[in-house]
This record gives sequence, structure tokens and C-alpha cells, in this order.
Amino acid sequence: MKVIKRTVAIASVIVVSGLFIYATTSVKTVHPYVHTTLPQAMDFCGEPVPLHLADVSERLDRELTVNKNLHATTELVIKRANRAFPIIEPILKKHGIPDDFKYLAVIESGLINATSPSGAKGVWQFMPATAKEMGMEVNDNVDERYDLEKSTETACKYLLKAKEKSGNWTLAAASYNGGLNGIMRMLDEQQVNDYYDMLLTDETYRYVFRILALKEIMQNQEKYGYQMPPSVMYPLLPTKKVEVTSNIDNLAQFAKEQGINYKILKIHNPWLRDKKLVVQPNKTYTIQIPLQGYSK
Repeated sequence: MKVIKRTVAIASVIVVSGLFIYATTSVKTVHPYVHTTLPQAMDFCGEPVPLHLADVSERLDRELTVNKNLHATTELVIKRANRAFPIIEPILKKHGIPDDFKYLAVIESGLINATSPSGAKGVWQFMPATAKEMGMEVNDNVDERYDLEKSTETACKYLLKAKEKSGNWTLAAASYNGGLNGIMRMLDEQQVNDYYDMLLTDETYRYVFRILALKEIMQNQEKYGYQMPPSVMYPLLPTKKVEVTSNIDNLAQFAKEQGINYKILKIHNPWLRDKKLVVQPNKTYTIQIPLQGYSK
């Protein structure tokens, strides 16, 4: 009987000790949740965001709260931006497009060549008909929606047209999602002239606020818990440009002749959609060949 009592006592001590250790460990490792605090003032392309309006501040709070807690997604976007923004930024500047529009590309695709359920493709998410109307080549051989430089140029053409018709950059951004004609019609129907005064479909209603949220988080990373040293960023690798004016019957062989392989060729030239390249008369394609990053 004494043996049993002694065994029970020892077991109790072990259980209590284990709980104490676990509780102590938990206290040390669990960090308190930090709520979202809105910036005191904010703008999009120099156009003030009316945060004094109750619904506007709440809509921004929603997107900031959601995106700051999408930890893996937001971290990946920050890493990709290190590679994509140096390509996007000078093209925006060349066309007189405000730098803030690079965050539109962020929310459209996460800075990858994504495909939407509706068939939009690329970083800037062009539908095939729209891309063709704006002069991009889209077929089974070549799809320029996957070319970051060319698709950014095309996005600039659209945004300049939208700004001219709508009157400001915020409405131009909203039209990228809601359609320019649709936005203009809604302004007329609701007898307003400002994005923040419009009642829209949920996606377009949130659209500009998603851009604002990613702008705020990516410009103030440490404030939102993203401490990203340069060593973890995805690099923009240097490349050489090879101009092609005649058919390439075998892209794998072509890649080998350039000192790389088929996989690397497609990574750096995702607009090549086939195993060969058919070149029409008087047509020139520029193929990017990386100069480093793949040494074995």
C-alpha cells in the first residue's frame, strides 16, 4: 500500500512539473498580438485618401489587417519585388506613370506570371482579347503577356488612357479592375466624381484599398513584422540579349548553344510558349540569356 501511495505521489510530481515547464515555455515563446494602426495620412499617386470618412478608414483597416497577416504570401511578394520592381519602375517613369502603380501589379498577380480563372495572364493580368487589341502578340508560339517589360509597357498605355478619361489616377486604378466604361457609367449613375464616394461590386470596392495596403506594408516592412535582410531577397540576375530573326526549330538545342539549358531559357523567357520559335518575316525577338546564377 505504501509503495502504491509513493508511486502515485511521484507520478503527480512529474505531471505537475511537466505542466509547469510547458506553461513557462509557452509564456516565453508566445508573442502578444499587435493590432493594426492606420497611418495618420495616406495618398495614392499624390491624391489624398480621405481617412476621416468612417467607411474609408474601415475599408483600409480591413485590407491592412488581412495582408499583414498573410505572412507567407506577403513575405514572398517582398522578395519578388526586389527582382521585379527594377524592371517595372523605369518603365512607369518613362511614361509619366506614378511609381505607386507598381503596387497594382503586386495585388494583380503577386509579381508572378499568374493565370486567373477567367484567363487573364501575366504579372499585369491581361485578358487575351485586351492584350491583342493593345498590340501584344498572343498565340501558341508567343504570349507577350508573360514578358514583364512588354506587359508593363502595355499597362502604361492603358493607365494613361484611363487617367485622361477619368480625370485622376485613383479612378484609373479602379478601372483596371472594374473596366473604364463601367467606372465612368457608375460615376454618372451615382452622381459622384470620386472613387471613395462610389458604391461598387465588392472586388472593385476593395481594389484600391488592397493597393494602398500593400504600398503601406512594403514601404514600412518592419512596422508590420517583416524584417527582410538583403540576403533573402530574390536577385535580378544580369542577362545578355540575343536578337533572333529566323526560326528556332529546337529551343532546347538553342539553349544548350547559349551555355544554359531549356529550363533556364524558359524561366527567363516565359513568353516562349512552345518547344520551338516561329519567326514571321521582318519580325525580331529578343531572348534573355542569364550570365550568372546557375553555375554548378
